[in-house]
Amino acid sequence: MSNFSEQFESDVLFEDEVKEPRKFRVILHNDDYTSMEFVVAVLIKVFRKTEEQATEIMLKVHNDGYGVCGIYTAEVAETKVEIVHQLAKQAGFPLKCSIEEV
Repeated sequence: MSNFSEQFESDVLFEDEVKEPRKFRVILHNDDYTSMEFVVAVLIKVFRKTEEQATEIMLKVHNDGYGVCGIYTAEVAETKVEIVHQLAKQAGFPLKCSIEEV
């Protein structure tokens, strides 16, 4: 019985041993060519922001040079950056989007 107990305890992961996945913030960067309307549309479509949230982030990008769109796992963040770049290219805008670890 003691063997079973020892074996069971060595295979159990305790809560403090479980690691959260690394998180990354997705950032939009200001440029002199991409329209504010396009940035708002991207924030609504890609990042599922409300029009009010999208407008607030777009103004932050415009006024501060960058704005955070959201925080995601690496794979989700990378996918969203790629989608933004594809949409911007299709629309003829040089909109830059990047990720950085939180």
